[in-house]
Amino acid sequence: MNREYFTVDSRQIDINAKIPEETMQGLKDLGLFGQQIPVEYGGLGLNATKYARIAEVTSLDGSIAVTLAAHQAIGLKGILLSGTEEQKQKYLPKLSTGEHVAAFCLTEPSSGSDAASIQTRATLSEDGKTYFLNGGKIWISNGGIADIFTVFARTEVVVDGEKKDKITAFIVERAFGGITSGKPEDKLGIRGSNTTEVHFENTPVPVENVLGEVGGGFKLAMNILNSGRFSMGSSGAGILKKMIGWTAEHAATRSQFGKRLSEFGLIQEKFARMTVTAYAMESMAYLTAGIIDMYEEPDCSVEAAMVKIFSSEGCWTCVSECLQILGGLGYMKDYPYERYLRDSRILLIFEGTNEILRLFVALQGLQHAGKKLKDLVKKLRDPFNNPKLVFSTTWARIRGTPTKKLYLNEDLHPSFRKVVDQQMELKRVAEIVIDLYAMTAVLGRASRSYCIGLRNADHEVMLAKTFCYEANQRIVHRVEELDKGSAHNMDENYRQIADTIFKNGGYAAEHPLARNW
Repeated sequence: MNREYFTVDSRQIDINAKIPEETMQGLKDLGLFGQQIPVEYGGLGLNATKYARIAEVTSLDGSIAVTLAAHQAIGLKGILLSGTEEQKQKYLPKLSTGEHVAAFCLTEPSSGSDAASIQTRATLSEDGKTYFLNGGKIWISNGGIADIFTVFARTEVVVDGEKKDKITAFIVERAFGGITSGKPEDKLGIRGSNTTEVHFENTPVPVENVLGEVGGGFKLAMNILNSGRFSMGSSGAGILKKMIGWTAEHAATRSQFGKRLSEFGLIQEKFARMTVTAYAMESMAYLTAGIIDMYEEPDCSVEAAMVKIFSSEGCWTCVSECLQILGGLGYMKDYPYERYLRDSRILLIFEGTNEILRLFVALQGLQHAGKKLKDLVKKLRDPFNNPKLVFSTTWARIRGTPTKKLYLNEDLHPSFRKVVDQQMELKRVAEIVIDLYAMTAVLGRASRSYCIGLRNADHEVMLAKTFCYEANQRIVHRVEELDKGSAHNMDENYRQIADTIFKNGGYAAEHPLARNW
């Protein structure tokens, strides 16, 4: 059966905590389970830009969006990235139609962001033909409905004559046996998506189902996660545009104190900030998608991480602001608004927490810069033999330039070894880079709209100007904090406050009514 569209009852999906079979079938009929699978394997063969565009629509139901993303953005992505031709021929056709559903099994009770610490183990049989898989995974999207799992487990490998544990990825069929799924988790949001524990007990996996290289699973896991994050920008923008429309209609018709809400300055400020944020999210997502489509196997892991951080936090903040404008209506379950707030909270957590991704953005950037700065750092540390370079660098700092240079080379040791522990400073570096990338995206988009004469191009230019002004203010502030160091910012205070909390097992200040006499 071919379909062009079908309706979804998102409220019932949320109440029942399950996507109905007829809705799942509708998604399959539309080909949405095979969006990024090449046409030769039965999929739609969409590029990154088209995939991001569809994500705008599917994001309007968080449960559906997560189910589809868990299937193709991470569940089967390993087969696309590292699968052999035989593996692709065997698995992709049924995955593309939705006859088989995929899941990504990485997280364990003792390993969340630290993926390298997983304990699930795959042991090779004596005849060398089969691995036996034992262990458990938690919080697995599609865990109870999946037929095909991408599973990461420890395997014993020999490196330079020594036996070592390395992570390996496997394609595991539920039909192999020894697989049990727990009951669906009762979640705050995305309630209709299926999230369960998955346990493996002596599950036999043929050696032909190793995905990529034996011992290469950690790198593959990171590549899978990195490749899927960019679409969160378009997903978040889709949610925000819908919420802004609903909230604007309310503000234009609701009157208080003899005026419509839309006439009050504080309400106008909220709408302006939400719109600027949505515009930046959308711009970043499609800039990144365009880069992915333009080049063969581009490394957009940092760009995708920046999109994920900015978009997830922007979506959460702006949906909350919409509820503030809607007042009591926003809090009632009879309306969809509160569901969007609950659904959007998970965006800051899954596919890499934003805290981990900030460190990733900063450290990857510094690693790249380090290769170029290595010689410069050594010369600046030796002023007697390089007086001209030292003088010109110092003069540039005194004079100041419109291009806010961080001068990281003066503060970092050539080895960069200790920087990984300076998380608060790395956070500032990441936020500077995220704002710069967002500025690049909005300026490019607004310029294009103005040059080709798109409708409301002047409005886009205003959005870009507003975003860039505020982003520049943030950048200047963060550069100053980096420049002054911990002696002039609150970092040391934060550390001491946190130490006191952990030593006392929680909030340490005495109650305001407490006495010591």
